[in-house]
Amino acid sequence: LPGQTMPTIGDRLDERGISWAWYAGGWNDAVAGRPDRLFQFHHQPFAYFARYADGTPGRAQHLRDEQEFFTALKGDTLPAVSFVKPLGPDNEHPGYADLLRGQQHVLELVAAVMQSPAWAETAIIITYDENGGRWDHVAPPVRDRWGPGTRVPAIVVSRLAKKRTVDHTRYDTTSILRLIETRWNLQPLGAVDRNAGDLRNAFAF
Repeated sequence: LPGQTMPTIGDRLDERGISWAWYAGGWNDAVAGRPDRLFQFHHQPFAYFARYADGTPGRAQHLRDEQEFFTALKGDTLPAVSFVKPLGPDNEHPGYADLLRGQQHVLELVAAVMQSPAWAETAIIITYDENGGRWDHVAPPVRDRWGPGTRVPAIVVSRLAKKRTVDHTRYDTTSILRLIETRWNLQPLGAVDRNAGDLRNAFAF
């Protein structure tokens, strides 16, 4: 598969000069040729794009190991937008990951942010790429041939979030992109994110 060339949210951020990074658990070992057996190359979306291929400035600047996320927090150098993808054993995936270990890892990530200078103006969005294989009594709404599919959980952790609130607004995964686009006035990537709710209803702005 050739490197993809359609724009990504990373490209949109670069166009505005907004700092960002994708932090992946086990990334440094993987690119050094010694990947953990549960490192998933297919969980690294930016790696499939030509701008972030091996040897490119984009890869060197934006694709990083998860441990560098903690280093950036301690040094107060965290980018404006950060994506964190834990290593397989820590990602709560049904079938091969331990749920408790994964939840403890999420707690470690959140605690690190809360104990850093970045916490005052940070919004953490915890979500998943599937519903975990459990039954859901709510049928997916009909939109088009692509979804939106089954419901997935999302938790907003922030000093700016509404407290003790369950937001019943209909969102989808691209709502995270839409929030980023709204915050920095970025051009939407396509019709799906352009029309998605931008999660602002979860915040007390």
